[in-house]
Amino acid sequence: MSNRRENLIVGLDIGTTKICAIVGNVTEDGVDIVGIGTSPSRGLRKGVVINIETTVASIKKAVEEAELMAGCEIKSVYAGIAGGHIKGFNSQGVIAIKNREVTSDDVRRVIDAAKAIAIPMDREVIHILPQEFIIDDQDGIREPLGMSGVRLEAKVHIVTGAVASAQNIIKSCNRAGLDVADIVLEQLASSEAVISPEEKEIGVALIDIGGGTTDIAIFVDGAIKHTSVLSLGGNHLTNDIAVGLRTPMAEAEKIKKKYGCCFSSIVGKDETIEVPSVGGRKPRVLSRQLLAEILEPRMEEIFTLVNREIVKSGYEDRIASGVVLTGGTSILEGTPELAEQIFNLPVRRGLPQNIGGLVDVVNSPIHATGVGLVVYGSKNLGIREFPTVQTDDNVFRRVTRRMREWFGEFF
Repeated sequence: MSNRRENLIVGLDIGTTKICAIVGNVTEDGVDIVGIGTSPSRGLRKGVVINIETTVASIKKAVEEAELMAGCEIKSVYAGIAGGHIKGFNSQGVIAIKNREVTSDDVRRVIDAAKAIAIPMDREVIHILPQEFIIDDQDGIREPLGMSGVRLEAKVHIVTGAVASAQNIIKSCNRAGLDVADIVLEQLASSEAVISPEEKEIGVALIDIGGGTTDIAIFVDGAIKHTSVLSLGGNHLTNDIAVGLRTPMAEAEKIKKKYGCCFSSIVGKDETIEVPSVGGRKPRVLSRQLLAEILEPRMEEIFTLVNREIVKSGYEDRIASGVVLTGGTSILEGTPELAEQIFNLPVRRGLPQNIGGLVDVVNSPIHATGVGLVVYGSKNLGIREFPTVQTDDNVFRRVTRRMREWFGEFF
């Protein structure tokens, strides 16, 4: 079973609740999804690997399933990264243009100037994302190559993460027999799958609510302006149900998926649910309203924190096209309605768009990150792979090399 098609790309979403491998085939029109494999994730907490052995086992299971479905062997993946350790910030750099015309060398130098900031030793740069270029006070330039001027400025968004967390993701993949082609910020990947270029132009906030983390990305004028990760997610909702209704975690998860609603005004007064008890007691019948009263405050808390993050970013007046919710927790009934109340903006659920192949299989917010990783990979093909991690390998040298290649691809 060799890689019968060279242009296969695999996205590996290593999440707190599930690990999902999605195989895409790059065609002239875009990406066709040809295989998918999922496996429950047990080695992560709040988006960060805490047990390599169990994570490796889950990765293997998901990848085998995807290989069977796609009928190919998976060697290399684009892996997602999240967790509260992720920090994103904006930076800018200025250089003089050597021969009065912008060359790719000038672009590389100005990006180098923008990233010349003190980054602590325990953090590594995951992405440097160009927002816009300015030539002699003319701003809003997306493609500076070949333009004339004497001074070039670049505005970029830099995403950093804990070195250890990034290494543990690479290590887990390597132990499962996979090379890591690139590490991608999860909300950046999700945005590739669920947000249209028009929304990015007008201004949009993407909120990806997973099991262990809530990832936020804000796009304005077609470029990413703000990223952040909150260590709150669907697992907190499950935990609240388990405590509030005195039922085991596994049952609480089932109840959340089957009956959960986080907007109590849309729940009928006479709707009931059956709740299994702990310690061999009889199951009880409770009103569904009670469940909504447990979920609503927690969901409200998550959205309030996200809203605070959006206000702090300074872009709250610029996201005219509204908010896109994705991730497994966004499936919960009443989520868009509650979000609209809190953000005071139009809200929609984000499903993977503009893909071919097994569309109906991945047609859920759960698969936004996995599909997005494949789309991201298809746009950044030809970048060299991460070398297998050795502890003595200088992470920064490796990342800088990758950035250079990435910008070589970019321009």
